[in-house]
Amino acid sequence: MIPVKARNFATSQQLLERARRSLAGGVSSPFRASFPVPLYFADGRGAHLTDADGNEYIDYVLAWGPMILGYRHPALVEAMRRQSEKPYCLGEEHELEIAVAEKIQQLVPCAERVAFCSSGSEAVQLALRLARAYTRRNLILKFEGHYHGWMDSTLVSHHAERSALGPIERPNTVLHSAGQVPNTVENVVVAPWNRLDILDRIFSERRAEIAALIMEPVQCNSGCLMPGDGYLAAVRDLCRRHGTLLIFDEVITGFRMGVSGAQGFYGVIPDLATFGKAVAGGLPLSVVAGSSGILEQMFGGGVAFGGTFNGNPISLGAAQATLNELSHDDGAALKQANRLGRKLTDGLAVRAKQEGISLKVTGFGAALSLHFTKRNELRDYRDTLDDDRALLERVLLAALEEGLHLVPDGRMYVSAAHTESDIDQTLAAFERVFARGQ
Repeated sequence: MIPVKARNFATSQQLLERARRSLAGGVSSPFRASFPVPLYFADGRGAHLTDADGNEYIDYVLAWGPMILGYRHPALVEAMRRQSEKPYCLGEEHELEIAVAEKIQQLVPCAERVAFCSSGSEAVQLALRLARAYTRRNLILKFEGHYHGWMDSTLVSHHAERSALGPIERPNTVLHSAGQVPNTVENVVVAPWNRLDILDRIFSERRAEIAALIMEPVQCNSGCLMPGDGYLAAVRDLCRRHGTLLIFDEVITGFRMGVSGAQGFYGVIPDLATFGKAVAGGLPLSVVAGSSGILEQMFGGGVAFGGTFNGNPISLGAAQATLNELSHDDGAALKQANRLGRKLTDGLAVRAKQEGISLKVTGFGAALSLHFTKRNELRDYRDTLDDDRALLERVLLAALEEGLHLVPDGRMYVSAAHTESDIDQTLAAFERVFARGQ
């Protein structure tokens, strides 16, 4: 067991107990209950947070990703202030909708048209409905370990137990939640990530049924695993040959991997893409972007869609400020975040090796993940099941005691607000954690 320093979490614990008497589970999202210590936060600035007990942290959770510019960024604060002095919910049209849509068109290669929603889960549902209507097919192909929101239609084979997955050549479609309708499995087929041979076979067998293939272009939600060389381009070609739409779920990679997302980074253009999290710097906003012929089905093509909060002025004001900041000076802010993330990745690997700890750090810079594993390579979700989860939990708790706030699955997000000093302090803290032994 890694010993930890004494840090007082008493106020957070008291607030959690109080919350459990009114708020289901004591938290607003069950994911938050999985932290080593569920904390209540009182303030934040830049890349730093302060909890209710006065403890300070260098933050690598970033509200599970959205805070790409950090906390209290002046441009975002000012944009929200301006919008809050006007009608902040209209349910009607306003010019900011056009301005932000035009900005996304400038930045995102696939964005011939744009639609606004409020959450990533919602955006994915719209993208799938559009794809089914456009192709007149029902089946959706997704990958093991990829997360596309909590709705029935996509919450399958996300974090399944190894025993439930079935043979890798013919994976099972595994439901994730009590209360999911059983016929979900009839509308989804599952493939392992980074296995083009198996994907090719699935297409050969079910080519006339698959409306869309949806994927995280980087498997961020299950270990930050990268696509193999040429994999995304090969999948693009398979989809095109079989009349299947390609959907990139860029809720995490979008406006984090670069201002043009993973599609710009890899030069592989999907038919549709979904965005969320970073697009508005922390305000609730999601986006579906893609071919005009596909999105315009909502206007004359029979596809139903709506939402009172679609195009909310405060969210769009924050999005305009965020996208302007991220795209300024040829995307310098994200280039810096990704450079610092690579420095962190390399530094963690070196320090773990010095202490004889088997650690593999995966990801692309501004999103990375810790794997305590003997494996030399991690290609797909099944490979991550060999991670030493117990050691990860002990390291996360020790890191928290050192003033580092990480996602409970070992992910670390780096923002444009992180500094060289933050990274140096983080590496020094991990050096102390690793030195304490396994």
